[in-house]
Amino acid sequence: MRIMGLDFGSKTVGVALSDPLGITAQGLEIVRRKSENKLRRTLARIEELIRVYEVEELVLGYPKNMNGTEGIRCEKTKEFKELLEKRTGLTVTLWDERLTTVAADRAMMEAGLGRLERKEHVDEIAAVFILQGYMDARAMKGMESEGFHGKGRI
Repeated sequence: MRIMGLDFGSKTVGVALSDPLGITAQGLEIVRRKSENKLRRTLARIEELIRVYEVEELVLGYPKNMNGTEGIRCEKTKEFKELLEKRTGLTVTLWDERLTTVAADRAMMEAGLGRLERKEHVDEIAAVFILQGYMDARAMKGMESEGFHGKGRI
């Protein structure tokens, strides 16, 4: 089962994809649009990727403010979530994405990428961080329900 992670921005959507076992996330692409409100082609491209990669679940980054409050980007993200669910028929899980863009930028900087290269790929890498965080949390929850608490079985 594949899971798709999405980093929804004002003019781009970073897309990441899990491996078939749902263990690791890889960057796939960045869907770009000319205007913030023009989502038809963006949604069509995401639908196409869902079909091609046989995606069964979507995770959408949820951009809360650092203090935990929700701003205008959260509202736009919720609207995008509703559109995705209607168009794809899949459940979309909102996932706290605080600091994912910062982490993505830092990882690329440490890899030696220049400012322009980082800007070109930051949304895709942020989508990877969103998806990987979701899958890791899900795996930990599953381990805890089986009696594993980080120090061996109970």
